[in-house]
Amino acid sequence: MDLWKTTVLTLAGAGLGIGMMLAGPAGAADKELKIGAIYMDAQGFYAGVRKGIQTGAADAGYKLDVIETNAQGDVSKESSFIDSLISSGAKAIIVSPVSADGSYRAIRRAHDAGIPVICYNTCLNESDMKDYVSAYAVGDPYEFGHKLGDAAAAYFTAEGKTDPKIAVINCEFVEVCVTRRKGFEDALKAKVPGAKIVANQEGAILDKAVSVASTVLGSTPDLDAFFGEAGGATLGAARAVKSQGRTGKTVVFGGDMTTEIAQELADFTVVKAVVDISGQGLGKLALAEAIKSVDGQAPKDIKVPYDIDLYASAEDGKNWLKAHADGLP
Repeated sequence: MDLWKTTVLTLAGAGLGIGMMLAGPAGAADKELKIGAIYMDAQGFYAGVRKGIQTGAADAGYKLDVIETNAQGDVSKESSFIDSLISSGAKAIIVSPVSADGSYRAIRRAHDAGIPVICYNTCLNESDMKDYVSAYAVGDPYEFGHKLGDAAAAYFTAEGKTDPKIAVINCEFVEVCVTRRKGFEDALKAKVPGAKIVANQEGAILDKAVSVASTVLGSTPDLDAFFGEAGGATLGAARAVKSQGRTGKTVVFGGDMTTEIAQELADFTVVKAVVDISGQGLGKLALAEAIKSVDGQAPKDIKVPYDIDLYASAEDGKNWLKAHADGLP
């Protein structure tokens, strides 16, 4: 018996959103709740978050009307959609803000309208977060980078490489990625003090990451490794290494697991370790915190931690693929 009901709606005037009526299992409380969900872009991680929000509704005890959009990394689109959610009577907003500084005005408007805002993955700067955000579901970005830095250090130590040259493909338009890099560098240099970051360029989206990484390889022919701070950067660096004939010479350590990245890890010729925060798990946590906030039970400590996983072998990649047959992280 199908326990789900899904109805596609259009958010009047928004031009961006779709709404889903998600009913919990038979016997769940017949309370209705309208929630807005905003995904920063269309990369695999956010598809996982979307599924987590959807499936989390089954256990929520509410009939959830989830109105959602993809901000496409655009602060103005994010702001416009938040205004539409305010007008439509949303009771909570789940969002991964595009910019720690640029997103705060729209989030402040939602807060001032009495709507709890729940961040996930990214958020505002500390002072604005304390003023305008009810909860922040997040895997610690420093730990994220630190785990990957430890893995890189173990690899270089095993290879007998004491002075590796590393290039960073970054997503540092959001603060969490800056913190990821700090964690990575601290862990790596604690164990391989001769390691050197020789380049740090933005390439969060796959096509740009391939281009940037290819250029770096051309200018630094003795590069030992890339650190991809997010999924697009990780996969883009791996593809650049292969297309430039650098397999066996330059390796990749990266963040955010997807089917393509898991396949690269399973191959294990270029990608050597991946750190990941489950998109589905984080989506479920963000939804749970949204419901608690609507019920007046926002956490005392705004940050609500979520686990960070390290995958550092071909077998890890194969196991991830088996566990995620639908391709969603």
